[in-house]
Amino acid sequence: MTHPLLSISQEVQAAFANQQPVVALESTIISHGMPYPQNVEMAKNVEQIIRDHGAVPATIAIMNGQFKIGLEEEDLQLLATAKDVVKVSRRDLSEVIAKKQIGATTVATTMIGAHLAGIKVFVTGGIGGVHRGYQEHMDVSADLEELGMTPVTVVCAGAKAILDLPRTLEYLETKGVPVVGYQTDYLPAFYSAQSEFKLTSRADSPQEIADRMKAADALGLQGGMLIANPIPTEHEIPNEEISQIIDQALAEEKAAGVHGKDSTPFLLAKIVELTEGRSLETNIQLVYHNAKVGAQIAQAYHQ
Repeated sequence: MTHPLLSISQEVQAAFANQQPVVALESTIISHGMPYPQNVEMAKNVEQIIRDHGAVPATIAIMNGQFKIGLEEEDLQLLATAKDVVKVSRRDLSEVIAKKQIGATTVATTMIGAHLAGIKVFVTGGIGGVHRGYQEHMDVSADLEELGMTPVTVVCAGAKAILDLPRTLEYLETKGVPVVGYQTDYLPAFYSAQSEFKLTSRADSPQEIADRMKAADALGLQGGMLIANPIPTEHEIPNEEISQIIDQALAEEKAAGVHGKDSTPFLLAKIVELTEGRSLETNIQLVYHNAKVGAQIAQAYHQ
């Protein structure tokens, strides 16, 4: 709590002092994942959902050479509207802190900040993973490496559907990361509630997940746990429909020469365009659902 590179908001400090459960949230979804003003509205609503379900939200970003754990209104507005916000993964972290740049945290850096602050549960939309065409360019998100070495439980709607889902699962298995289907036997596919890929682990209650977290603590395991929480079916875009749109977005990405850290923001924006905004609403709804489940897990673990 006294780490020199942590700046903790009053709300989160009070939660620690009062021994309340805290849930971490990323900031890349605000600055690079959604357009303004939906990004600010989504961020505020997610924080409120976590409060409504008995936990305290801690949105994480990098400001003034520190991890900021818990953001104020002006911080959210800055992240949502500034043009020079750096998308920060582990590779960029020390540089952005040293230069005192404004940084939006990815899954990987949010996990690092949460772990430094002692927060055990983190809610996001979808994790990064192995990109399609891996055999040509070996593009793998640092999120997967982080899950293999940082003990934070990440609640998501699966890996982003633009990725190579079976290779992402194989990579996580190699890293020893449990991928737990929450009330499902199959990996969710972000926009869709279910993919064809069967999981080896399932949990049907927050308490089951909390028990596994406690066992991992007792064993001293270093990696995290991935909770794959499907989007409610009333909000999903069916697999066969979104697959064609993703294929078109990937073709346009290749034609535009986009790659690396710019790939995911480009593809998500293109999918929003091709679905005439429907994918954005789906993205927002899956984050809301993850926030509810994440708060319940944090509360069960805390108790």
